[in-house]
Amino acid sequence: MTAIPHWTLMPEVGSASVPIKSTADGDILREAYEWVIGWLAGDEPGTDPAMALGPQATLVYDTEKFDATHALRVAGHIAATAAALIEGPLPEGFSPLSDREREHLVHGLDGSVRELPARPFHELFAQRAAQHPDTVAATSWDGQAWTYGELDRAANRVANGLLERGLTAEEVVGVATGRTPGWLVAIIGIFKAGGAYLPIEPDYPPARIATLMEQSRARFIITSELLDELMRSPDHAPGVEVGFDRLAYVYFTSGSTGLPKGAMCEHGGMLNHLTAKISDFRLDATGVVIQNAQATFDISLWQLIAPLLAGGRTHIVAQDEILDVRRFLDAIVKQDATVLQVVPSYLDILLRETERQPRDLGRLTHVCVTGEAISKPLVQRFFAQHPDIRLVNAYGATEASDDTTHEIMAAAPAEELVPVGRPIQNVTVYILGSGDTLRPMGSAGEIAFSGVCVGRGYINDPARTAEAFGADPFRPGNRLYRTGDYGRWLPSGTLEFHGRRDEQVKINGIRIELGEVEARLREHPDTRSASVIVVALPGVGKSLVGFYAGSIAPEAMREYLQEVLPANAVPARLHAIDELPLNANGKVDKKALAARAVALDEPDVREAPATATERRIAQAWADALDRPVERIGRDDHFFDVGGGSLTALRVVAELDGLIGLDDLLSTPVLGELAAKADARA
Repeated sequence: MTAIPHWTLMPEVGSASVPIKSTADGDILREAYEWVIGWLAGDEPGTDPAMALGPQATLVYDTEKFDATHALRVAGHIAATAAALIEGPLPEGFSPLSDREREHLVHGLDGSVRELPARPFHELFAQRAAQHPDTVAATSWDGQAWTYGELDRAANRVANGLLERGLTAEEVVGVATGRTPGWLVAIIGIFKAGGAYLPIEPDYPPARIATLMEQSRARFIITSELLDELMRSPDHAPGVEVGFDRLAYVYFTSGSTGLPKGAMCEHGGMLNHLTAKISDFRLDATGVVIQNAQATFDISLWQLIAPLLAGGRTHIVAQDEILDVRRFLDAIVKQDATVLQVVPSYLDILLRETERQPRDLGRLTHVCVTGEAISKPLVQRFFAQHPDIRLVNAYGATEASDDTTHEIMAAAPAEELVPVGRPIQNVTVYILGSGDTLRPMGSAGEIAFSGVCVGRGYINDPARTAEAFGADPFRPGNRLYRTGDYGRWLPSGTLEFHGRRDEQVKINGIRIELGEVEARLREHPDTRSASVIVVALPGVGKSLVGFYAGSIAPEAMREYLQEVLPANAVPARLHAIDELPLNANGKVDKKALAARAVALDEPDVREAPATATERRIAQAWADALDRPVERIGRDDHFFDVGGGSLTALRVVAELDGLIGLDDLLSTPVLGELAAKADARA
């Protein structure tokens, strides 16, 4: 057997000729593999400046990017690959990992091991209520304030009422009360009765609600009317035993087959996430969490109940407050909020307002972002204004009890891609290749979760459960969930997120599977084929665009989709075309569709703004929509040219009192909006 050269490390800093570099996907081994194969084929040693193979081989590395430990690790990978190639073709499932590195990847990157409380959430809450019955636990935008004792007794009534109606263990119960204190009462009551919580938006299309109820086999849906009836039941503790392995909740996410997927999570995973939030966000009895996420977004649950474990308070803000940035900021300060979680796109809007009018954010100590990737410039803007507030980049999956990693930042990171952090307590993260093989440090692969966080799978859907869930091959007895997301471990031991493996996307922080939207388009009897793409439309940003071959008009198709899909999954643009374009492989040519989407979004003729107010509003629209002001006309309708709820907030903030959000919503044509503003001046 040919001897494998000895490796010498030669640190080199800041050189343009640094030989070992990351490729676009972060796999630093690819170049090395190709070089080794070339060397074994007879290439002259030393022709590549990266490595001079001979009696010794030299690995030159950049100390600003890698430390000596990581460089040694890479050198070992290359040597192991070379040794295997000398023996013949690489065997299936070959891994260059040493035993030591494998051990590090399996056990050395876990979240901290922390013993959970001995009781599930609702029992711990009842204990708090017994100790501090008169402490305020929840407040809301409409002036309601509920103490721990009042909440506990009300939840007992809900639990007893459900049990009287025949609720069985782990039976799913829908809740469609809207974001009110009654919503909180219903959730705790379901837990106390041994049932599983299913969030439903009251304004969902009836067909959508029917689908969720049928797929989850739920017999009960708590509306405001049913909640009133349940509240007439006795308020004694129901005494139902609920273990950590019992089902706690079901959240439905978009599904590629046309049907949504109901992710099932247990009390142990939920409690682990709640206590991790309390620990990492330093919540205590003085803490106040703003509850602003919609009920069907899984972060809404921890916002609602985590502070109750710490003896603190949750404050439910009104939707109108969320849509009015100044009122939202006022609520944060007025309520003495200490913790806030938003999607990055909404954080951008908040920062635009505080950049324009700097203000103190009161007691706020932690701002958490999740739901979509956050850019480094946005992080830099945040710390430029709020250097004393911690910014937490959270990442996870509904199927794994919500967030599974936290990057707690006191300043902007050195990396261009903002890391998503380290695993929270009792959570294991793997980066996997094909066949459940571990990817080396620094190499990209699929992100997978293991540990108490991993849920049971998708409710009443064994086929799709089998696709994503399985047994942990490295830790017998644990469940494994493969996310479909790609990322890598950085040398520091933090996780870097790269994006989706499949066609599941996030629009404004909400997961949407293109396959589900396409399936609904194809379901219509007047369509022959359909395709949905994600396009960065001029002035609109990342949007869903649907193309279909069929005779139904786009307006009628939109009405149809609104009956069967949640609002965030209905494409922003719908186009009827004769036939979908195909590429050389006979597949839908999505590049051609993307180009067509951009072209179709550009109107042909516009009448330029005529007055000073029209020009001022046009400039605000252009800035918010990220399009040239020349492409904004006085007859343009704000929502037809790509405006949405978030861009509307940007426009109102930019115009600094000239118009209100109600003005823009009720009078969205630019010329008419300007006239309304002038008449009021």
